[in-house]
Amino acid sequence: MSVREFVVLGTASQVPTRHRNHNGYLLRWDGEGILFDPGEGTQRQMLRAGVAAHDLNRICVTHFHGDHSLGLAGVIQRINLDQVPHPVTAHYPRSGRRFFDRLRYATAYRETVRLTEAPVAADGVLAQTPAYTLEARKLSHPVESYGYRLTEPDGRRMLPGRLAAHGIAGPDVGRLQREGRLGDVALEDVSEVRRGQRFAFVMDTRLCDGAHALAEGCDLLVIESTFLDEDAALAADHGHLTAGQAAAVARDAGVRHLVLTHFSQRYPDPGEFERQARSAGFEGELTVAHDLLRVPVPKRR
Repeated sequence: MSVREFVVLGTASQVPTRHRNHNGYLLRWDGEGILFDPGEGTQRQMLRAGVAAHDLNRICVTHFHGDHSLGLAGVIQRINLDQVPHPVTAHYPRSGRRFFDRLRYATAYRETVRLTEAPVAADGVLAQTPAYTLEARKLSHPVESYGYRLTEPDGRRMLPGRLAAHGIAGPDVGRLQREGRLGDVALEDVSEVRRGQRFAFVMDTRLCDGAHALAEGCDLLVIESTFLDEDAALAADHGHLTAGQAAAVARDAGVRHLVLTHFSQRYPDPGEFERQARSAGFEGELTVAHDLLRVPVPKRR
């Protein structure tokens, strides 16, 4: 049975707190695992969340500030210690290659796993598999930063009433799906488009075209909301979003489920992020993330 869920390993911006670890997030998608922004302590959070090194197929780093990348050293060494049997691919901003190299080889260890580096230099598609297309868009932050978007290919949903009307049943249904036509009946006559699911991961950024493009039409959007709206000037200075700004991006993009994360330690009440997001007019499902939370990708409509 395929599983599509988002596992939150850490939610703190800049520094960890007693209740929030540095960033770290895992997307489970039909047997693959994509690890986003492993900050300090990610390896231990994986243990607490029941995430194994064997679950990882890709690592996606948005940028090289420590709260998004200092856990790379431990995660990469754990992948090798556990002798993960499949290749792992790492995506990160090409301008930060020197940081990735330092973290990858921070200490001595035995390399047993093929880790493929596929750095990001511009907007566009990074990988295509039968299950998804992974693409990146540049964001607006003091250091080069990219967000990531995963899109499932569109499929087709068979319509039983139309199949019956054309007298198509049993093995003939499969044949029609494979060949696209059965006699005078085309696949389009007895089916409709089933839109693929869409997920986006938007971390440290000001409002920008990239953030809007990544969020467009997403079933699940994970986005930073470091500051509350009263600190919008501070957010802009440091290259971040407020809760209201993040919610407005989701609202305008038609997002179904919004997950807010990457919170400054200055705010003691997480509920205020939800209140400000609702005040911005977002009406979909809304989650204020906390460590070790699991969020299922919404079922298709």
